[in-house]
Order: sequence, then C-alpha cells, then structure tokens
Amino acid sequence: MLNVLTSSASRSRFCDGFSRRSFLQIGSLAFGGLTLPDLLRAEQTGAAKTSNKSVIVVYLSGGIAHQDTVDLKPDAPDEIRGEFKPIDSKVPGIQLGELLPKLAGCTDRMAIIRSVVGQVDEHSSFQSLTGRTMSTAQREGWPNFGSAVSNMMGSKDAITPAFVDLFPTMQHRPYNSPSPGMLGPSFRGVSADGEDIDSMKLRFVDASRFGTRRELLASIDGIKRDVESLSLAGMDTSYQKAFDVLTSSRLVDALDVEKEAPKVRERYGKGSAKHLGDGAPMWNDQLLQARRLVEAGVRVVTVAYGFWDTHGQNFKYLKQHLPLFDTGISALIEDIYARGLDRDVTVCVIGEFGRTPKINKDAGRDHWPRVNSAILAGGGLRVGRVLGATDKFGDSAIDRPIHYQDVLATLYHNLGFGEDPTVTTIAGARIRVLPTTARVVSELI
Repeated sequence: MLNVLTSSASRSRFCDGFSRRSFLQIGSLAFGGLTLPDLLRAEQTGAAKTSNKSVIVVYLSGGIAHQDTVDLKPDAPDEIRGEFKPIDSKVPGIQLGELLPKLAGCTDRMAIIRSVVGQVDEHSSFQSLTGRTMSTAQREGWPNFGSAVSNMMGSKDAITPAFVDLFPTMQHRPYNSPSPGMLGPSFRGVSADGEDIDSMKLRFVDASRFGTRRELLASIDGIKRDVESLSLAGMDTSYQKAFDVLTSSRLVDALDVEKEAPKVRERYGKGSAKHLGDGAPMWNDQLLQARRLVEAGVRVVTVAYGFWDTHGQNFKYLKQHLPLFDTGISALIEDIYARGLDRDVTVCVIGEFGRTPKINKDAGRDHWPRVNSAILAGGGLRVGRVLGATDKFGDSAIDRPIHYQDVLATLYHNLGFGEDPTVTTIAGARIRVLPTTARVVSELI
C-alpha cells in the first residue's frame, strides 16, 4: 500500500517531519508490481502509443456449450440436440438459442465464429489470453494479451494504465490471469481484485498532503546533491507525472458503476460477486466497468465471466445462468455502439473449448476441444455475420476453420499491429508474440 511517508531510515528530514528518502520513495510506488517509473517508461513504449484503440476480452471459464448457445443443431438426434430450440435473430439466416433473445436482437453488431479450432482439453485462460497452452506459456514465458499490448503501445497518458485485469482470484488456479512472462512484472495489469485499486484511492493518505510534496520539487537540486549512486536525470518531469497518477481519481471513478444512470445499470443487470464453482462469478457490474475503463483510456480490459463446466445437468444450469449472460453481453455490445465506441473498441467473448455433441448420462456435456465458438463485436469489424460452420452434430468444423490464435491475431490487428505484432522482452529482444502461422481473420477486416 502507500508506504511512502513513513520511512525513518534517513537522517535528513524536511520541516514537516518527513525524510528525503520517503519523498524519493514516491517514485517507486508500486501498484501490484507496476511501479510509477515503469508505468512512465511503458507510456513511451511503441510507435502506436497515440492510438485510441482498445480491446475488452471476456473469458468464459470452464468452456460454454456451443450447441446450446450460438450453434444449435435442431435436426440432430435427441441425444445430441438437447432441450433448447433455435430462435431467429435480427440478421436473416442467423439463429441463436432460445435463452439468448437479447443477443439475438443485436446480431447485426456481432460476428459469430462457429469454427474455432486448435484448442486442447485444458481448463485454463492461457489459450484465450496468450495464444499458447498453459504449459508452453509458462515454460517459454509467453505474455498475457493485455501485457503484450501494454509493452507494444504503452499507456495513452501518464494517468491511465494500459491494462486493467478484472479477473478475480479463482479457486482453480489455471483460470486466473496469465502473467506478463518474458516481458517482466512492470507489464502486469493493474488488478481490481486486491490492493492495486485501493492504492490508487489514497485511502490511507490525505491527498492534500501531496500538495506540500509538490512544493518540494523546487528543492530537488538539493536532494540530488544528497543522494549518491542514484541517477535523477529528468526527475522533475517524472515526479510531476507521478503526482498526477497518485492524485488522479480517473481509474477509481471508472470502476464506480454507481455513477452510471439507473437505466444503464438495469440494462446490464447486476449479477453477483459470488464465485460459481471454482471459476468466476457472473458479475455484470464488471462488464459495465470494462466499458467505463476503455472510455477512461485503458487499452485492454480482461474480464473472467461465469463458470460453464457443465458435466452434469447442463440444461438446468444454462436455464439458470444464460439469461444473465444474455443480458450482460448484449448490453456491453449495444453500449459500445450507442456511445460511439464501435470503431475503436473491440469486444471478444471466448472460452477455453466447446462441449461434447453427445449428452452424457448425467444430462451434461463434457469437454470438446475439437471445435468452439466465439463472439466479436465493435472495433470497426465487419459484423452481422457468421463465420465457419460445424457438421450436423456440432462435432467438427466443416467450413472455414479458424484457429484460436487467429482470433488473437485479429485483436492485435485491430489495435494497429498488422500481421506481425512484436514485443520487447525484459532482456531487450524483439519477439513475435504469436506464431508465424497465426493469421488475421480477413473476412472481418
């Protein structure tokens, strides 16, 4: 937390009783590993830093049943078809499951991919957010998507972080947000599940006291003379920016959904912060927070949403939870367009795999990495369409298979990185962040 005004290690003190060392520590305040100097350096990283593009990734922990949501098979046998009927959507020829009427009403603003391939049977967020399996990402240090964007683009300004991670801490640890890996801890996202945001609230320090610290900048030359083996070149500018970060309420305000009109909150639906199973909660406030954060200037926001590992009682479970999913995801998509953000903000909803075509003895569907679905919206994409198709059982992709890495490649492309997004590792190497086989989904661009 804010432990900058309590040091007693220095013999030299200012007239208000605080040490020079305490003052200097302001420059190394950390938000969960993201120090202010790191944040300011990250701001200067990458040629595309002036871009206004942003991405919201909604990760569906546990793997949702594609054939009960966006890829129904009404002509399949009973043991495959399931209980739900398809309904027509706003776009002629596109049908969704009957529990998704609000999403059906905004298919003109969505691109549905029914043929996501390449995933493995793995309960983790790594494939969705690093483009690698968990073992490969951890062994080789492949970074979280948000960390990579932070590395390549930096922050839009000195106040707003590039990457905010709204993932809660989940009981099944591989569901949790991947690390920045080879990029180093300075590119970890600011986490809303812990003390990062509390640090930004300055709740243990009266913000007015920083005003006196600002006055001390006039005496910076004296501090420079007193401190040995510490390069203070450019300290005036850095400290000015540090004060701006520490005293700004922009990020905290963005997370405060109470500032929204009641009708907006009602449209999103609230849900609950209570975790489902060992995965994420269905807390629609976080979807609203994501929209508010990108409006505030955050480049990437990641949300873990729900728990969809329906090995048993799949249909009963979906009847309970899909209506809230339908409300929240449709509200986010419609809100992006209504607020004129649809050219700059891309929304991606994706899980770790699909579910088995055949219903098991417990009325559930098991893991099925052979094919999955995803929803994309905004970002200037060509929407109102379905890409790819599965066979009559929802077993395999039979038309336009799209690798899950291609989905990430499309998100990078929409941020302005073309076909070859590269990061700079903590060791200074320039590395392509996705395999050379990853391709932008050209039909959407």
